[in-house]
Amino acid sequence: MLSNFFKLKENKTTFKTEIIAGITTFLTMVYIVVVNPGILSEAGAPFDAVFMATIIATVIGTLWMGLFANYPIAIAPGMGLNAYFAYSVVGGMGISYEVAFGAVFISGILFVILSLTPFRKKLIEAIPSNLKHGITAGIGLFIAFIGLRLTGLVVSHPVNLVALGDLHSPTVILTLVGLAITLILMALNVHGALFFGILATGTIAYFTGQLSFENGVVAAPSMPDAFIFGSPITAFTDMFQYGLYAAVFSFLLVTIFDTTGTMIGVAEQAGLMKGNKMPRARQALLADSVATSVGAIFGTSPTSAYIESSSGVAAGGRTGLTNVVVAILFLFAMFFAPLVGTISGLAAITAPTLIIVGSFMLSSLAKIDWNTFDESFPAFLIILTMPLTSSIATGIALGFISYPLLKIVRGKWREVHPLVMLFAVLFFIQLAFVPH
Repeated sequence: MLSNFFKLKENKTTFKTEIIAGITTFLTMVYIVVVNPGILSEAGAPFDAVFMATIIATVIGTLWMGLFANYPIAIAPGMGLNAYFAYSVVGGMGISYEVAFGAVFISGILFVILSLTPFRKKLIEAIPSNLKHGITAGIGLFIAFIGLRLTGLVVSHPVNLVALGDLHSPTVILTLVGLAITLILMALNVHGALFFGILATGTIAYFTGQLSFENGVVAAPSMPDAFIFGSPITAFTDMFQYGLYAAVFSFLLVTIFDTTGTMIGVAEQAGLMKGNKMPRARQALLADSVATSVGAIFGTSPTSAYIESSSGVAAGGRTGLTNVVVAILFLFAMFFAPLVGTISGLAAITAPTLIIVGSFMLSSLAKIDWNTFDESFPAFLIILTMPLTSSIATGIALGFISYPLLKIVRGKWREVHPLVMLFAVLFFIQLAFVPH
């Protein structure tokens, strides 16, 4: 029955292969249940609630992708967007985490609508590829910088703004050791290197007295409160009251590009593309948009397709059965909230993951057309300003404003899609007239 439902023979795979692929994908991405609650708790969100919301969103999105789209592409809260939520939206705009979750909910609903209409395709095609690559690379630098700052590897400086931290600090030493261990595991192509790196660093922290399990390791899970931001109506009224248009747009834009790019990349690796088209793309995008909406209801940042799914594909995963295995394993993970809470409470344990994931995202730099100034400079501006302003939205805004401006000056205004022109005007109004 399962063989027919997931079309195992048609996709040239077996039940055993899909199980192994699911376990492999799980091990490479389970770090998110440690890292995501740790980042969002920096914004004041309750750790236990975020932990459960992370698993709920992951299970719903991953199951939807597996059962309705039949793809071995897992869904979970996206790295980068969680940092943007905590440090730019909540920290930078001075709003509560509840209000910010409302903005995530709205972006999820908009994503659902776009996933059901042809406008999604038009929006993706309208945005210049160099801006998309710049956004990905900029987010990579942003989250890597956060990893360096949280552990004291990089500290503030009165003249140079930033400087090297105290290399004799126990936290910094633990971070460097954890980073070295994880990099070695990555270099040896160990499946689940990020996860095992976290475990190894946590073990060292325990034996050096930096980590203690006072709250235990295992506990019965408890469901978080639904609609943490109040209600859907409250979410929309808060958006108008606090002027969260740029935040909603940034959540939406980055999620669409990140998810679409990742899905196409993994589908190509698995040989599931039909020419240049991805079958069942609507259901695949709905998996992410529904997970984002539900995740926001319980208290987590936007979800995204995970590039770590490529490890499961490399292990032979070709169908949604891989995703079912991933979802089941994440359900088991919900019983380890005390362990995860203790580990994520020490930044040195999770920071190496932030730094390494940031390096992965910088691969987009190679895809930017650096030989064409009016294409490369807007991308460069995005990459430069995201980490320096601690704002993904600001980086996107400056890129979208500078791109049509340079095209117009060089007489290439016909190359600019009307939607990009519209976004440029809206971003200019937001930067010039909306308080930051």
